[in-house]
Amino acid sequence: MLELGNSTPPADDLIQDVSEANFMEAVVDASQTTPIIVDFWAPWCGPCKTLGPALEAAVKEANGAVKMAKINVDENQMIAGQMRVQSIPTVYAFYQGQPIDGFQGALPGSEIKAFVDRVIEAAGGSADGGLSDAIDAAEQMLAEGAAADAAETFAAILGEDGMSAPAYSGLARAYMALDDLDQAEAVLNGIPVEISDMPEIDAAHAQLALARQAQDAGPLGELLAAVEADENNHQARFDYAQALHAAGQVEEAVEQLLQLFRRDREWNDGAAKEQLFTIFDALKANDPIVLNGRRKLSSMIFA
Repeated sequence: MLELGNSTPPADDLIQDVSEANFMEAVVDASQTTPIIVDFWAPWCGPCKTLGPALEAAVKEANGAVKMAKINVDENQMIAGQMRVQSIPTVYAFYQGQPIDGFQGALPGSEIKAFVDRVIEAAGGSADGGLSDAIDAAEQMLAEGAAADAAETFAAILGEDGMSAPAYSGLARAYMALDDLDQAEAVLNGIPVEISDMPEIDAAHAQLALARQAQDAGPLGELLAAVEADENNHQARFDYAQALHAAGQVEEAVEQLLQLFRRDREWNDGAAKEQLFTIFDALKANDPIVLNGRRKLSSMIFA
């Protein structure tokens, strides 16, 4: 079971005031393992009052992948001189004892976050505090059938990042694997509107729709017999396609729907095409079933 940190490390561990007395220990030595962002500021500096808190917020969001040292240039003029700080605010990033990046003056919030992410990545870390690795681990659990563990891990990830579309999608799919479709639907209904149209979310919605259909799927043998008895029994063919998908025979389901579309594309308000799109959305875009199915469908639409 993957263990996630319960929260961002305490601010005292991530952000500290540094002086000439402890600069070597707090910046040079500490940067051997973790990148350190050094903020040169002064109490009388107007832009510093905006930049400093924004930098602190970005560092905290990184969940320990980077730390920050604040140096008051009025009280530590020797360090400022050694670093050739000519105006403030000035920011340097240290890794393995050496400056690796920096800037002067205030920056907008998006550029501050981009700077912090760049520093973390330059040090070989993950800009999301390791959450992408946690998502990969949870996906592996789900693939191996450990749906309950996967659900717990995806939920923990959302506790760290409530805007993670992959984690919402994964949590919903984990509940689907546990046959708790109502809970999966509740997860999808609770997704923030800002990420509600992400591809991962669309895929989860499609998978839930197919899982609902599978609950009502009829017996394959009877449906096949109905299709063979009357090839123009479109409802039987549509139901047969749903039953095939429920049985894991996705490619065969697509072929039946394509044949239905070929026979009567307008049947039941275009139900065959709509069902095909639902299946395609539930799969990865580069899945051969999707690629071949879309190609065949397009050739029929534009024939």
